[in-house]
Formats: sequence, C-alpha cells, structure tokens
Amino acid sequence: MIFAVPLAWLQLTYEKSRLLVAIAGITFAVVLMFLQLGFRDALFTSAIRLQSNLVGDLVIISPQSTNLVGMRNFSQRRLYQALGMKEVDSVNPVYIGLGAWKIKEDPAGQTRNILVLGANPDAKVFKMSGAEANIDHVKTQDVVLFDRASRAEFGPIVGECGTLALKAKFTDDAFACNNLVTREVANRKLTIGGLFELGASFAADGAVITSDTNFLRIFDSRRSGLINVGLINLKPDASPYEAMRNFILSQPSDHVILPREKLQPDGKRVQILYKESIDANGKLIREENKDKVFVYKTDLTVEDLKKTQDAAVDDTRILTMEGYIDFEKGYWQKSTAIGFIFSLGTVMGFIVGIVIVYQILYTDVSDHLAEYATLKAMGYGNLYLAQVVIQEAFVLSILGFIPGLGISFGLYNLTKNATLLPLYIWDKAIPVMILTMVMCVISGAISLRKVQSADPAEIFG
Repeated sequence: MIFAVPLAWLQLTYEKSRLLVAIAGITFAVVLMFLQLGFRDALFTSAIRLQSNLVGDLVIISPQSTNLVGMRNFSQRRLYQALGMKEVDSVNPVYIGLGAWKIKEDPAGQTRNILVLGANPDAKVFKMSGAEANIDHVKTQDVVLFDRASRAEFGPIVGECGTLALKAKFTDDAFACNNLVTREVANRKLTIGGLFELGASFAADGAVITSDTNFLRIFDSRRSGLINVGLINLKPDASPYEAMRNFILSQPSDHVILPREKLQPDGKRVQILYKESIDANGKLIREENKDKVFVYKTDLTVEDLKKTQDAAVDDTRILTMEGYIDFEKGYWQKSTAIGFIFSLGTVMGFIVGIVIVYQILYTDVSDHLAEYATLKAMGYGNLYLAQVVIQEAFVLSILGFIPGLGISFGLYNLTKNATLLPLYIWDKAIPVMILTMVMCVISGAISLRKVQSADPAEIFG
C-alpha cells in the first residue's frame, strides 16, 4: 500500500527547486560513500597483489616484519629445515627490497623507489601475467622484468620496448621487450628483458623481478642467505596446519606466539603474553600484550592453527598463504591511519546524508502542516501520514542514488587512470544503495514527530 500512494510524489515535486537541492545533497553523500569505500577497498586490494601472486602453501617470514616494504631478513637455513618434513615438496626463498630507480627523462637525475623482487628463476614462484613467459631472461646478468602497470613516473618503458599498442592484451607478445632498454637501479645499470603485470599500491608505485643472483648484485650490501620470504610448497595430500605444527615442534623454543585477535587467553592452555619496558625512572613496567598470546608448543593443536593461520616461534613466523594476505591487510587496517580514515569518511557521508534529508523532509512537513492536519480531520491516522513521509524519503534515496552512481563511476575511472589503483564500482553499488535507503528512511523516521504533532484543532481553531 505504501507504494500505491501518489501524495508523497506530488509533495516532493510541488517545489522543484527544493527537490533539486535535496537530490544534490543526497548525491553528494552517495558520491562521498562511494569514494571512501572505493579507496579503502583499493588500499587492501593493491596491498595484497604480490601476496596473491606467489606460488606456495605456507610462508615463513621474520617476526619483526611489518608489511611488504618492511620485510626483515632471516636466515634461509630456517626455510631449508622445512625440507626435512614429510609434508613438504619444495621450498623457495624470495628477496624483497626497495631500490632507487633513476628517472632517465628527468634532467636533474631524480630517483623514485621501486620494489625489487629476487628469486630463483627456475623455481617459478610468481604467478603474475608475463612473469612465467619471461622469467628465463633474468638468468642473464643485470637483466630484470619490468611491471608494465607501474606508475608513469618511471618512464615510457612499455613504449621503448615496442609493445605500447599491446598494453591492454595478455599475450606473450604483449609482455615482450623487443628493443634494448636500460635504466639504473641503486646505481647499477640494468637491462629490461621483458614485462609482467602486477600494479601499483599504496606501498610501492612499481616493481621489477630479477634472479636471486642479480638481486644480490643490485643490493651489494645484502648477504647471501638472508632472505625476506620463504615459500613452502606442500605435497598434494598434505595438511598445511599439520605441516605448520610439525615445523613449530622442530624449533628449539618451548612456546609459540599466536595472534590474540583470533585466539583468546583462557588462563589454562592459552596464556596471556606480557610486554616489559623500562620507564624514565628506570622502573620495570609489565603490561599485558593486547595483540598476542602464547601457548606451550606441546599444547598447540591443529585447531589453534586453523583459527589463527599464523604462528611465531623463535626467530621465524610461519603462516598459511591466507594468513600472509591477512598479515598485510592487518598492517594497513590497524597499524596505519589510512584504513581508519576511509572508514570514517564513509560514516561521515552517511551522517551528512541523514542531516540533509532530515532538513528537507522537516521543512516539507512544516510547510504542509495544514494539509496534514486536514487529512487528520478527514479521518486519516498517524500511520497513513507516516507512510507518506517514509515514501518521500524512499523516493529521495532513489533520485539521489542514480546521479551519485553516475558521478562516482566517472570519478572512479579518473582516479584509476591517474593512480593505477584497482578501483571497481559495481561490487559497491548495491551496498551503497542500501546505505542510501537506510539513510533516507532514518531521516524520515526522525521527521515523523512533526507530522504526528499536526493538530486540526490548533490549525483551524
């Protein structure tokens, strides 16, 4: 019945200018929500691009690592220890570093940091498009593969390779470098042997892949055997959680540290972890660690590892690939302000929309208070009048959402082309539409008090 009443539409369209102002306000709130949700999702999607393109079932990193560009070194001996386990098929070390890419087109010789990935080219550890087809090129000294989805500031590498016309394609020819193209990274002259596609992120604007040997030539201060990521490939029928537990049991330490977010202390098996520090007066301060718990490894179960996907023991941290992805997401969501800011922006857009729609509906009700009182005098109850106001709110939500979607689509494409971030709008269309409807209905519900106060006796008395 609520959608069969035309009164709400007639009232909204009675004053065209007010309706346009209302639509503009709601459109602004819709665009704000779209952009904030889009930037937040682009942050997380771009942050895990590399992790999602690594070949492996389990990952070993240093417990001191924070995120992709904050990976600490650890000894590859820890990784090769895993080869002795019955579940393990192979292991592959990966080196990660940031190198200063000299921008050839800049007369001042400006540099820009680029992500450098090093691995054994015979191991085939990268799943990115173009990587497998061109990986053999990096066996040659000082040859790298360049990420064709890197930001334009690194120079027209794709154009110099002669494949600019094929940039939108994913054939082997599209990832070839047909000309001699050289650049300097970390003061070392390198040759572009081919292309691959990964994409920019908030942490790194571009990337290159090379062999482990070439990586150590580029970063000549790095010691061979001190790696950043260890990839473990399991046998077909092996359980990753059993393999994690067996790896932990093989380490010297008698306890294992687990993320508290997924495993709460119970005072018995799962213990509280404390942090100790010294204050300015030299006094020892012991504080409860809100992020981690510990379990004696003899009490560690496979179920614990299924919950956490993540465990640290001695000088290593072992994770499932899902846990490694969550590790990177968690850094951007909890350890930086960026994730919070984008989430807050979405909430603010929602609140701004509620205020705008409330002001419009409240003014409309106030201007038509005599008409509402007349309807009451004719026998219409508060429920009918409430339906009219809620229907107005619902219609406003649709009228504001449609242009908001169109404007956001244009802004997404503009931002995507400028930043190369993965911005996709259609998976957010339905959630934002629902948020817009809820926003407008809440405003309508707040405005109902004014409708219910319409008293025929006061108006016509």
